[in-house]
Amino acid sequence: MANQKLYAGVKLRETRTRLGLTQKAFAQKLGVSLPYLNQMENNNRPVSTGVVLALAQEFGFDVTELSTGDAERMVTDMREALADPVFAEMSPPLADLRLTASNAPALARAFLELHRAYRQGHERLASLDEALGRAGAAPRASAWEEVRDFFHYCDNYIDAVDRAAERVGTAIAAQGDPLAGAVRALERLGITTARVDSTDLRQLDRTARRLELSSRASHATQRFQLLHQIALSGHEDLLDATLDLARFQTPEARDIAKIGMANYFAGAALMPYGAFQQAALEWRHDLERLAELFGASIEQVAHRLSTLQRPGARGIPFFFVRVDQAGTITKRHSATRLQFARYGGACPLWNVHQAFETPGRFLRQLAETPDGVRYLCLARDVSKPGGSFRAPVRRYAIGLGCELRHADRVVYADDLDTSNARAFEPIGISCRICERAHCHQRSVPPLERPLAVDHDHRQLLPYRIGS
Repeated sequence: MANQKLYAGVKLRETRTRLGLTQKAFAQKLGVSLPYLNQMENNNRPVSTGVVLALAQEFGFDVTELSTGDAERMVTDMREALADPVFAEMSPPLADLRLTASNAPALARAFLELHRAYRQGHERLASLDEALGRAGAAPRASAWEEVRDFFHYCDNYIDAVDRAAERVGTAIAAQGDPLAGAVRALERLGITTARVDSTDLRQLDRTARRLELSSRASHATQRFQLLHQIALSGHEDLLDATLDLARFQTPEARDIAKIGMANYFAGAALMPYGAFQQAALEWRHDLERLAELFGASIEQVAHRLSTLQRPGARGIPFFFVRVDQAGTITKRHSATRLQFARYGGACPLWNVHQAFETPGRFLRQLAETPDGVRYLCLARDVSKPGGSFRAPVRRYAIGLGCELRHADRVVYADDLDTSNARAFEPIGISCRICERAHCHQRSVPPLERPLAVDHDHRQLLPYRIGS
């Protein structure tokens, strides 16, 4: 931040609005003139060092928020959308995209929504989808994608829900046995619990006020499902109020988001923010040790680490992703500059794909993205057995990572040669927008770059990528 001018007008306006201050009052507290504040809020001038210090001293503001947020995500998403052949040679320069993401985030989101609607309509037409043949049918964002983007753009951290869950989780932990404590907490809501031999993880009988849990599930899964039900039964007003603010386009999206919100509550109660963050720092983010301490699964711990973004008490910015055996991303979140493709799979050079080959082992990787940022990447397979011989086993791989500057606080970086530039694997986001010209694993050419084909000369790829 010291070597770059910091333009954060949107963040300044959001902060002032949240504090309920006029521009004049805000300018007085920051020790600047009204015209100067107005210029900063409109990104006509950078945020000065004096303003940054005043934000921290006057309001206890976490100044790292000024240089984080969803601007980089939107830039990545817009680049991917603009790589669509429909835009041909109309793609604007990267500087314009960054300016749009910083100064007009609502316009950027509207563009992404429009492109998503176009893409889905095009795919339905290509597959002769029956929906397009019905009167009144119109392409719209899938409910699943809408919910995914909601969590993506709120940094996967919901403050009110996280704090409520922390209070519940702390109270349960103080009682000793966490599983029994969760059962008692649900009983206070008038719901009894029974364990049954079933492949269904959770089943609520509303008439009998009885929750049935699968006896085949692990204790961590059973406890998570109990906390999920506590969220739905004891904190429904909080969940609904949060969902009202999201303004989902369809009832289906809202219903899916409610499940996601209850899952978020369960994870935050299972691993209360303060206690979990302290343990993570003490054990240097050792996933297995944290899983044992909090009675959680490896995947739950990894996901929780990526949500430690509470203002004023932020943890290490991690990215978290889960992929299936086909390489499709089924969960994604990044508090780092590394973002994931909205469509398709992840970079094939990333170690998360190799995790399926080494079940039960953590794979470590030093990686570098085309923008020159270096990362410590961790990958592991996650198997979810069905509990019986014929029950299907669901297999995923999870990836967790952070920028290299945080690696000394992570146990998995020990003994890695971080000073050797050749130790870093060159990875990208998606082949269709990756800038690397000499990648041996490239599946498709980049849509933003011109191609040259030489019938008399074959290299790794059957074409050369121009600048």
